[in-house]
Amino acid sequence: MAITQQINAPAEFIQDLAKDYGTQLAGLTAVPLDTSQFAPQVAAQDPLQTQAASLAASGVGSYEPFLTAAQTSLTGAQDLLGPGAGTGAGSISSFMSPYQSQVIDTTLAEFDRNRAIQEQNIRSQQAELGALGAGRAGVQLSEFGSESDRQRAALQAQLLQQGFGQASTARQQDFGNRLGIMAAQSGFAQALPSLQRGDISTLGSVGAIQQAQAQAQLEAQRQANQLAAFEPQTRLDTYGRGITQLISGYPASGSQFTQTPNLSPLETALGVASTIGGVYGAINNPRRIS
Repeated sequence: MAITQQINAPAEFIQDLAKDYGTQLAGLTAVPLDTSQFAPQVAAQDPLQTQAASLAASGVGSYEPFLTAAQTSLTGAQDLLGPGAGTGAGSISSFMSPYQSQVIDTTLAEFDRNRAIQEQNIRSQQAELGALGAGRAGVQLSEFGSESDRQRAALQAQLLQQGFGQASTARQQDFGNRLGIMAAQSGFAQALPSLQRGDISTLGSVGAIQQAQAQAQLEAQRQANQLAAFEPQTRLDTYGRGITQLISGYPASGSQFTQTPNLSPLETALGVASTIGGVYGAINNPRRIS
């Protein structure tokens, strides 16, 4: 018994393309893909961020030297508030001119010289009057000496008072200077952390911008590496879609063929028996033709 089959298949050139696609697909998927080149990466800290962190760490307690200096200035100022006598720090004597004694000695020496001249003039006048050695002459010289001593003492006191006043003024000026320095140092100690925070904030902000730029560059490179790694697969996918469109849009060709299968011994025997039976029936039961 003959069997007839009909097969609908794509055109031969489409079948060749499909085979080529399968070959390329098998070769592409057989090679493992290195995913390390497009693994996510994190940009390192920018040098400005590192500098900001270092400044933040070193700035802790950096104001203490200024507070210490301010306390030292305050201690010196408190010494100035003490009594003026003595030779300790801040005393009046510490502000006295080192040349004061020389000035006093020179001034008093000049006073003594002038007094001696005046006394000699008095004696000369008494001699001219013939009263030298008289009682009244002695009284005159005694009164001159007493008055001269009082003037000398007053002059010395005036010079000492003048030196004391200058030292006192210098002491008060130093006291004001110390208070001003103390206030400046204290104010700077208070302002320093704020200034440092401003620097840290600026460095951190600029560093963060640069780190973000570096991170964007890393991400762009990662995506470029990923596109390059999958480029063959993308190209092969496009190739496969094109073949699919050809298969769906190009009419299939059909072919028919007839095949007579080989009969087994049993099938042959059954066929012979059927044939003999038919002949025997025709002999025994002839049909009449009217």
